[in-house]
Order: sequence, then C-alpha cells, then structure tokens
Amino acid sequence: MSTTSSNGLLLTSMSGRHDDDMEAGSAKTDHSDHEELQHDPDDPFDLDNTKNASAASLRRWRQAALVLNASRRFRYTLDLNKEEHYENRRRMIRAHAQVIRAALLFKLAGEQQVGTFGSSSSTTPATSTGNFDIDLEKLVSMTRNQNMSNLQQLGGVKGVAEKLKSNMEQGIEEDEKEVTDRKNAFGSNTYPKKKGKSFYMFLWEAWQDLTLIILIIAAVTSLALGIKTEGLKEGWLDGGSIAFAVLLVIIVTAVSDYRQSLQFQNLNDEKRNIQLEVMRGGRTVKISIYDVVVGDVIPLRIGDQVPADGVLISGHSLAIDESSMTGESKIVNKDQKSPFLMSGCKVADGVGSMLVTGVGINTEWGLLMASISEDTGEETPLQVRLNGLATFIGIVGLTVALVVLVALLVRYFTGTTQDSNGATQFVKGTTSISDIVDDCVKIFTIAVTIVVVAVPEGLPLAVTLTLAYSMRKMMADKALVRRLSACETMGSATTICSDKTGTLTLNQMTVVETYAGGSKMDVADNPSGLHSKLVALISEGVAQNTTGNIFHPKDGGDVEISGSPTEKAILSWAYKLGMKFDTIRSESAIIHAFPFNSEKKRGGVAVLRGDSEVFIHWKGAAEIVLACCTQFMDSNGTLQPIDNQKEFFRLAIDAMAKNSLRCVAIACRTQELNKVPKEQEDLDKWDLPEDELTLLAIVGIKDPCRPGVREAVRICTSAGVKVRMVTGDNLQTAKAIALECGILSSDTEAVEPTIIEGKVFRELSEKEREQVAKRITVMGRSSPNDKLLLVQALRKNGDVVAVTGDGTNDAPALHEADIGLSMGISGTEVAKESSDIIILDDNFASVVKVVRWGRSVYANIQKFIQFQLTVNVAALVINVVAAMSSGDVPLKAVQLLWVNLIMDTLGALALATEPPTDHLMHRTPVGRREPLITNIMWRNLLVQSFYQVAVLLVLNFAGLSVLGLKQDSNHAHAVEVKNTMIFNAFVMCQIFNEFNARKPDEMNVFSGVSKNPLFIAIVGVTFVLQIIIVTFLGEFAHTVQLSWELWLASIAIGLVSWPLAVVGKLIPVPKTPMSIYFKKPFRKYKASRNA
Repeated sequence: MSTTSSNGLLLTSMSGRHDDDMEAGSAKTDHSDHEELQHDPDDPFDLDNTKNASAASLRRWRQAALVLNASRRFRYTLDLNKEEHYENRRRMIRAHAQVIRAALLFKLAGEQQVGTFGSSSSTTPATSTGNFDIDLEKLVSMTRNQNMSNLQQLGGVKGVAEKLKSNMEQGIEEDEKEVTDRKNAFGSNTYPKKKGKSFYMFLWEAWQDLTLIILIIAAVTSLALGIKTEGLKEGWLDGGSIAFAVLLVIIVTAVSDYRQSLQFQNLNDEKRNIQLEVMRGGRTVKISIYDVVVGDVIPLRIGDQVPADGVLISGHSLAIDESSMTGESKIVNKDQKSPFLMSGCKVADGVGSMLVTGVGINTEWGLLMASISEDTGEETPLQVRLNGLATFIGIVGLTVALVVLVALLVRYFTGTTQDSNGATQFVKGTTSISDIVDDCVKIFTIAVTIVVVAVPEGLPLAVTLTLAYSMRKMMADKALVRRLSACETMGSATTICSDKTGTLTLNQMTVVETYAGGSKMDVADNPSGLHSKLVALISEGVAQNTTGNIFHPKDGGDVEISGSPTEKAILSWAYKLGMKFDTIRSESAIIHAFPFNSEKKRGGVAVLRGDSEVFIHWKGAAEIVLACCTQFMDSNGTLQPIDNQKEFFRLAIDAMAKNSLRCVAIACRTQELNKVPKEQEDLDKWDLPEDELTLLAIVGIKDPCRPGVREAVRICTSAGVKVRMVTGDNLQTAKAIALECGILSSDTEAVEPTIIEGKVFRELSEKEREQVAKRITVMGRSSPNDKLLLVQALRKNGDVVAVTGDGTNDAPALHEADIGLSMGISGTEVAKESSDIIILDDNFASVVKVVRWGRSVYANIQKFIQFQLTVNVAALVINVVAAMSSGDVPLKAVQLLWVNLIMDTLGALALATEPPTDHLMHRTPVGRREPLITNIMWRNLLVQSFYQVAVLLVLNFAGLSVLGLKQDSNHAHAVEVKNTMIFNAFVMCQIFNEFNARKPDEMNVFSGVSKNPLFIAIVGVTFVLQIIIVTFLGEFAHTVQLSWELWLASIAIGLVSWPLAVVGKLIPVPKTPMSIYFKKPFRKYKASRNA
C-alpha cells in the first residue's frame, strides 16, 4: 500500500505558470524543482487522466486505497466488467431474442394488469393491430431475421408502407390520435428501465462501514453490561447513546447518497432522450426518440443514430456501423438488396430515408437496453487523488487511534486512571470482571471512534457530491455532462479549440450577396436580371442537391423550410428566385448522390430528366468548386469560357470572405447517358464527374457573431485559457470572424502561422506541427483530421485541450481531447457519443460557463479538505494528549460521532455546493498535478488547528480554574461542566471556521454567502442541534447544561477564528509547494533502495 501518494498530501505541481491562488490550486515552482514534479510510476494514485485509463491502473488504485466502506466508496467508479457484461447480454439477445421478448411482454402485461403502469413515459406493449393490414409478429419477425422473401411477399417497402397506412414521401399524418393508434397497435419506442436502488439499499450500504459495525457491537456489549450492573433505567445510556448516534450517522449518510443518485438518474434520462427529425404530413418535425412510432418515415444523415428497426426507402452511399448490435466493427452498405436497418446502429456515411417497422422491446436494441443497468460510474482524476489523500490521512489516524488505545489500557491497568470523582478505576483484586470489561469496552469504543473521525471516508465522496450538484446546475447553463471527469478537467483547460459556425456565430444564415450571370446581382434574391434557363438550372441544382425540405401548409400559411442552417439559407434564396421545389423533385429523379463531405467540402447529385438527359449538380466551398469550372453561364443563358473571368470570381469570393460571409458555389454539367452505369451495383460505386463544370452562381451567406461571444473570449483570455478557432470555412472568412469575436486582436496579428490553412498544417512534420501548434490562433479550410492533428500536437506540448465538434468526422478529435464538447443542436449522435459534455445551445458562452464550473468543482473540494483537516488535526491532538497525560479523553464517543457528522456529511453539503464566482475566472487554470493541499491551505489549517488545540488543551488541563469551577463542591459535576465546555467550544470553532473555509484566499469570507441558502441552512441546523444536544440530551451525549456565560464564552472562542483567519492571511507563503519538502525524503529513500 502506498503511503506517499503524490496525489494527495504529497503532491507536486507540473506547471510553473500559475500564481499563488489557492482555490485554483496554483503554485509557481522553480526550474530546480522540475525533477520533483514528474509522474511517479510507483504511486497507484498518480493518474493524470482517467478518460482513457487502462483497467489495470484503475484496479491498482482501488486495491491500494484504505477503505472502510467499499460499497459506498466505489459506488460511482467504473464497472471494469461492463464491456464483458454488455457483450454477453448482446450475444444472448441475438441468439434468443424471441424468448426474451416473450418473457418481457408477459412481465409487462402482468404489471399492466396490477396497475403498475400509469406514467406516460412507461413502456406501452402492443394491444391489437387495430386498422392496419399487417400483423405485429410478422413485422417483427421479418425485420429481426432480415427476411427478404417475406418483404417481397408483402410487396416490398412500398407494400409494407401501404399496409402500415404510411406514405413513403409524406410519412404518417401529423395527428395525436394517429400516433396513439400506432402505439397501441405496435408498441411505443421505449423499454422498461431497470429500477434504481431504493432508499433502503442506501441505508444498507451506509451500514457496511467497518468502524460503524464495530461501534454497534461495542454499543450492544456496553448496553448489556450496563443494564446488568446498573439496571435498565441507568444502564442503557452509554450503549444506547452510541447506538443511536451510529444510526443517526447511517440515516444522514443514506439520505445524502440517495439524493445524489436521484440527480444522476435524472441526468441519465436527459442523455437518453435523443431529439430527431421525422416526416409527418409532408413536413419535417422534430420529436423525441421515445415518440417514434411504426410507420414513421425518418431521414437518415451521416452521424445519426438509427432510432428504431426499419427498412430502407431510398439511400445514396448509405453505410451503417452495426458494431453496437453485431459486435463486428465492419461498416455495412445498405441498398435495396440489403434494406434492413437495426435500431441503435449509427449512420457512418451517406444519406437516405427509412420506414419504421419495429420499436421499443420489439427490437434487439430495446431488449438489450431493458436488460442492462445504466452505468453512471466513472472515477475522476480528483476522486483518485482524494482516495490517495484519504488513505494517507487514514493511516495516520489508525496509528493515532492505536496509540490512544494502548495508552488508555496501560494507564487503566496500572491504576493511574481515575473516574470523575477522583477514585481509581482499576484496583487489582477488587474491581469486578464486569466493571473491567465495561471500562475496556468504553476505551475500545473511544479508539474506534477516533478512527471514524480520523479516516476521511467522506472525502473522496465529496467529489461525487459536488459533481452531482454541478451537473444539475450546468443543465440550467445549457451544458449536459456525459462524463463526470470532464466536469473537473474543464477547470484545468488551457486552450479551447472552437468551431466557428453555430458556436461563435448564431447559425442563423441568410444569403446577402449573389454573383450570377457573370456579375454581382443588385439584390441577392431578385431574378429579374437573369435568364430563365440560368434560374431553372440553379433551381434544379438547389432543389435536388439538398438534404433540406420545403413544406407548403394546406391552409396556405407561410412555407416551412427545414434542413441545416446553410441548406435553409440557400433553399430560402432559391425559393425567392422562383424555385418550385415539389415540381422540380417530381419532374426529375436522383439516380446517384455524393453527400456533402467535410474532407472534399462539396456534395453532388446526378439527376435524370425524363429518359434521356442527365445533369450533375455540385454545391460546396466556393473556391474549391470554382477550381473545377471551365465555363460559366452569363445573364443571357449562354455558356462562356471562365478563364478570363476566374480572377474576377476569386476577388469576389475574397471580398465576401473579408466581410465574414460564407461563400458557396453552385455548378453543374451534363453527362452522356451511355456513360452512366446501368446496373445498381455499378451505379453505387460510380464517382460523380467533378471536372469541366459550369459555374451557375456564387452566394455569400451571412452568419452573425453571437451576442456576448466577444466578452466570453475576453473572459477566457484573462483566465489564462487560449481560444483557437478551427473552421472548415475560407481563411479570409475565418479571419474576419476571429477579429469580430476578439480571438484575433488586430490585422497585424493575422499572419502565418497565427492564421493557417489546414492543408499547410497537415503537410508539416510531426515535430514542426508541435512547434507551430503553440502559435496557431485560427485554422481555416480545416478537415476533421486537421483538427485531430492540432489536438494531438497541443497535448504533446502539455496543454489541457477542450475541443468542440458537431460532425461525425469530429469524433476522433473529441475522443482524443482532454474534454470533448459536442453541439446539442447541430451535433450528430456520433459526435455526441464521442464527447464528454454536450453544449445544448451550441453557444461559446456556455463553454465558458463550463470552465467556471470546472474550476468551481476543484475549489469546492479544496475548501472541504481545509475544513476537514482542521477538524481532524484538532480532534486527534486533543484526544491523544489528554489520553497520554490523564488516561481519559474530553471528547466522548457520541460527541466525536456528532463532530464526524458535521465534518463529513454536513460539511460536504455546505462547502461542496458553493456556486462558482467571477473570482474563479481571474486566475490561471488548475495544473493537472497541482497539490491538493496548497501552501495557502497549509497556512490556514495550521493557524486554525494551533488555535483550537491551544484553547482546548488549556480548557482540559486548567479548565476548572479558568472557568471558576474549583469552588464547586461536587467535583464530578465540575469535571462534566469542563468537558461539556470543551465539546461546545470545539463545535463552535467548527461552525465559525466553516465560513473561513468558504474563502481560503480572500479577506471577506462572507461575500456571496446569501447566494448559498443551503450553506446558511446547514450552519443554522448545526447550531440549533448543538444547543439541543448540550441542553436537553445531557445523559445521552455525556454533557451537562451550561450557563449563559459559558455559552457566550463558547461562542466567543469560536468567533475568534474569524479575525484570526484575517491575520493568518497576512502571513506570506513560499512559492514552492510544501509537498516537495514532504516528498524529497521518500524520493531519496526510494532512489537509495533502487541504486
């Protein structure tokens, strides 16, 4: 077992960039100490990053931790057998899906019979096939077995759609009754979730603490001996009070843990609730995945999750990743020969549309989800480090408890221990066996209680508490945390690589400039100066080469345009030019498509007009499409060579880009019919010709910067976080937006490599990339692979990298980054699953809020550590000194359990839920190897501990005279008053010191206290309970009533900690972390042994 963990008490900092800000954990270090700051391979708790940590390293730290309650301590850690369990369940379901489904349906029917269904979110089993011409079982069997002959017997996809009363283009009717009928006939797209742990399970787990079990046994023994020797009226007090205190600790712990679990459960429900687009009544509507029904027509795009079982209606280059269901990592191409789609799979490439034939538990995915528990476990770096710290402190505490036990037993059996009346407790040959056993049980109970206080079992769990609180609050700030570790790692982020579109900009696009017919149009969407032939070709190219849609309401209302923001802008522009969307799509047919690709920056379609004419339409990045053009169509509809005009178009693109416009070119060409493959198999492999194109139009699309983004960038910069823009747009557009957002401060800064094209960066050697990456601020025309290369280069340079992404191809970069941030609105499901945090509003300002929360998590944990260690040191020192000198301890078992409750559960609730402040963003990022206990924390806790120990020792040894109790004729009562005063003063010190812990590096410890009502409530409840314990629970808690003067004295003793904290903060601290001095002897010893 490691007792020299570099992740807790003995931890060093890697970074020399940070100031002496305690809450950020910053500490500058000299270069001479660099050797002290390296990773220690022998330390099981030295894990920088748990995101992609090996199972062996995770298992290693768990085995090394000193743990009293394993079931509670490791509740929120990763299930190392999760993958194996998932694979076993997947195989079983694939082999026995029919039997498992039948059993589940039987169970659901039984639950429905007894009335356990009722919530709208519950799983709806099918009750009848209603008015539909197809049987549910036949439909499920056909899809599950991927039976082509059954599909053909039903008339193919068209026949199935007719039997399901669905239109393959329009979808089902957008009607609530229609949806309800389909749910009744074919079931809902939900599955029965495994029930979470009940409150009683949390009570049981809280009970598993080894020390609490020992205390209960001791309490029962004491109870039996007490009743035997003193009778029931008096004899139950000692044992009963300890038993009750233990039960109180168990109940409070269980309540706190249960509340946390509910918060995690709610967050998991949010993660599963995917929003997607379906066609209903001819319009594209966004619904929850739970609302998908059989008969729905769903458009599929690259990165989408297949939301239900179904059959392909149409598709182009559609490739599906079925590894989540089959276990095989190969990509499967889908076409009319292989049309079946499985729920839970991902679209790896292409576009298409599907008809839903199976939902919920009628799919293998639904059966799989119903049979596995949601794993919320994942250890975070801070959690591992805190386990190291808790282990170190625990070993010290165990040693102290052992010393106290031996000292008390030696003093007792040597006859030097006296009771409260001054009589010797043990006289050889005189004291009865039952008295000896009773006294020894009391001594043992005190030693065990010291272990309860000394071993900070709640310290690692405080991370989970603050993360649960932070995650819930971050939802309100439009950030959904998928991985716990990302929440705290964000506090260490040194750079953010952000997308432009939708993150830094509003993603509300409109065409504001147009070049068509060889010149700039006076009004971007006025066709009056254009030939009808040119308008017709533009209209056909826009209508066919799109993943968007235009819907004309039957009541004659405004048209509804759907699709990506770029698609919507171009569709809207073309519609104003006079495009008849539905007419064009009905008069010509797409025979092959090359979906828009972020690598090639363009997409194209081959369109068959009638039986003889084929046109190929391309649309994409203006300068890339322009390079493929050999001619353009002028305003008279005549084709002209482009050579003389190419420079004009290039300058036009540059001018639009400098005005922050996204430039998109539309071009086409004809293709001889005999050169088009006839067979579908050959057609699927056909590469669309992209040379000798005719330029039709270039449009400039305006996407305004988000309000507040400039301020958000400024906050990041002042907080030591470098913002980098990585975009697929033209470098000039990227530069203009970067200047507008404040990412670039001036034009003079915009030189290579500060701004660089992705192509230039990727062509550099690995070493050159690492050098250049430090200086890059804007990367334009970047591919997803360029983003990945940048992330890798920055990480090698020691940066903690956060990266935003929305596309499927961004997944590798999101996975590679320390924190992957996907976009909730524009992001694909593949990107979201590869990310750690989903930014629900796609707003860069929300990313900055995540940074604040990340820093807040770290700061709150450090506040709690400072508070807890102060209590630890004071309680241990007073009891050890008293035990060694007098054979008795002033703080009894019940009192120590109450202190433990204040320190562990209530203290964590009060301090770990402090909301973030602006002060957190006025400092540099938290270094990944920063000491958990900074020099400022050492100073604060030592000042307070010395004060508390000094006061308590004075009261213990001179309390009778100091408190004027020597004249008391009843010596036993005077000793009880003194001990009660020690207990009361000690608790008052903790109550007042809780305020000091809120602001370890600020003079004003009360700033913002009104914003944390939970803190005020906990302090208030603690104070009231202390009054009740001292005043009314005397026999139970070993206290006596105190006079008002002694109450004032107790409060005054606690109150002194406030001015003392102010004076303490004037003491300067060294820049080199104390942990280095702790660690040097261990390093030297280890080096000498290895020599």
